[in-house]
Amino acid sequence: MFSLLSTATMFGAFTALFAIIFQAYLSSNELVKLTVILQHLRDLEVEFPVAGPRVAIGYGSCSDLHVRAVNFLAHNETIVSGLNFTDYTFDDITTEEEFLLNFAYYFQQGAAAERFTANRELFLRLVQRAKKSSSADHHWALGGNAPVIGSRMAMEGANVLLGAKMSNKLKSHLRPEVLLTGSLIEDDDIHLILEYNTGDTWGQLVSPRANRYILHNDRHNPMLSSLEEFDAALPDFNPDLFIVSGLQMMDNYMYQPGVREARLLKVQHQMQAQSPHTLIHFEMASFVELELLQQLMRYVLPYSDSIGMNEQELDNLRQVLETGRISLVADSNPRVAHSLDQARSVFARLNQQFVGNDATGKRRPLSRIHLHTLAYQAFIVSKGSSWKHTKQAAAKASLTAHRHVCASTIVNPDASYLQMDGSFAVSAKPGARRIPFDNRVPVSCWDESIPLSLDGDKASLKAVEVEICVAPVLICKNAKQTVGAGDNISGAGLVLQI
Repeated sequence: MFSLLSTATMFGAFTALFAIIFQAYLSSNELVKLTVILQHLRDLEVEFPVAGPRVAIGYGSCSDLHVRAVNFLAHNETIVSGLNFTDYTFDDITTEEEFLLNFAYYFQQGAAAERFTANRELFLRLVQRAKKSSSADHHWALGGNAPVIGSRMAMEGANVLLGAKMSNKLKSHLRPEVLLTGSLIEDDDIHLILEYNTGDTWGQLVSPRANRYILHNDRHNPMLSSLEEFDAALPDFNPDLFIVSGLQMMDNYMYQPGVREARLLKVQHQMQAQSPHTLIHFEMASFVELELLQQLMRYVLPYSDSIGMNEQELDNLRQVLETGRISLVADSNPRVAHSLDQARSVFARLNQQFVGNDATGKRRPLSRIHLHTLAYQAFIVSKGSSWKHTKQAAAKASLTAHRHVCASTIVNPDASYLQMDGSFAVSAKPGARRIPFDNRVPVSCWDESIPLSLDGDKASLKAVEVEICVAPVLICKNAKQTVGAGDNISGAGLVLQI
């Protein structure tokens, strides 16, 4: 009996020891793999130096108040008990209960969201509550798509002209290389940023990935108040790249009739006034108002060479183009094949609208899409266009994703993990080829023809020749910040392509 127990004990100990050694072996192998991938991404990133391009970017700015979501909302956990959140997709947040239910809807999906509240009393009450939380649970930062993208591009070596109004206090957080065109104001718009990490729990809800929810009550940004001063500075600056961003601040804002359309018409005129040699990029964001998206498709998208977006924004734009409906939430971790099919659809439909439909001579065919997701960066770029170094830009965007989310200038393989498989399909269509993942050639690029159907006649087809590049992201294990990630990634991807 003793012998049998001893043998069983020894066998159990041996099994446990083997499991520990095997796990250590796997971890060691994974670390070696990540280190090899990192080295080759770095080699690509520095292959072509940034030659001081001139970048003009609008519109607006804000002061971001970051809070840790689950701590900030801890006393409200009971409101989510036993509820089904499929119906809590309010466009305009009017009460605290709507705010909590709307946050819960996106939190359980791990989806980024940005929402407006016209209830200023509610908003200021939430801001005061955040400011009174412990210093470990909240902090302030420079916010707004334009200042964040501009700061990233200036950091990477670009000369930046910024169309924004801000206070002296907020301006002190702007990089000195960024030239501000807007006048100074007393009070900045504030954005309340609720950040959460993978596995965070709130009530019975668990977040599947790190992300953020933004609530705002902006007054300056919805009016694009910096547009005229920015416009006056543009001719002398003569930008190589013009970036339109921050238009999501117009979403669900209560304008007088015709005011929003008039402001967007001025944006259109500003885009049309740029030299044919100036590339134009539109940075997408979280939109929930169909009318605004339809206005963007009339006044902004036809005059953009490039669009940058995340997986939620890509799905939303595709849905509007294909069905005329809004998509409020999408898969937060989409497969490469699925995302590429969506991006091809957007690319084809926007270019199809361009063909034979340009009475002004100012419209631009879409020649670049940059999709940034948690797991990978994907680029579609027209062959023969003015965009350069797509492979290198994909590598830089990938590394910037890790650096920003980890809040570190160093990419540490030990603080990273990969979510991409050993290979990926280029399309979800049956029979699509698979591309094996190579640690020493981590950015996969290939050429394709994307067909355009003209006037609905499938017998009459034209195709656009493109290069597609996909780069894996070394995902930060412990996310320090998610807000601004897309802006930093987009800026880093753009700076190598102009």
